[in-house]
Amino acid sequence: MRNKENASRDLLPGALEMMILESLRRQPAHGYALVQHIQQRSGNLLQVEEGSLYPALQRLLKARLVKAEWTISPSTHRRVRVYEITKAGLRHLEREISSFDRMLEGIQMVLGPERRAANS
Repeated sequence: MRNKENASRDLLPGALEMMILESLRRQPAHGYALVQHIQQRSGNLLQVEEGSLYPALQRLLKARLVKAEWTISPSTHRRVRVYEITKAGLRHLEREISSFDRMLEGIQMVLGPERRAANS
């Protein structure tokens, strides 16, 4: 049996990339800021590990959905890589959100209206 902590860390395929792109749509950010933003926006339900984040960022870079630039952090005075969503990334994000919404709607239909009413 899975516990709540493990279950909250398992994401649907593509969900992490979608959350990264949505975070970057709001503003460019470095990796640690992305982790903090996703954690904060999810009410601490989602924990993104570096072992998942940086490979996802590399996939997004390779697909040209984000671009990156090295800079110096004003707060830590350390070299950080700041990521920014591209126009192609914005288009991709919109398509993914639409697809995700349809999938979620289908899942909710399978679970049934009785379940939604019981949880209200």
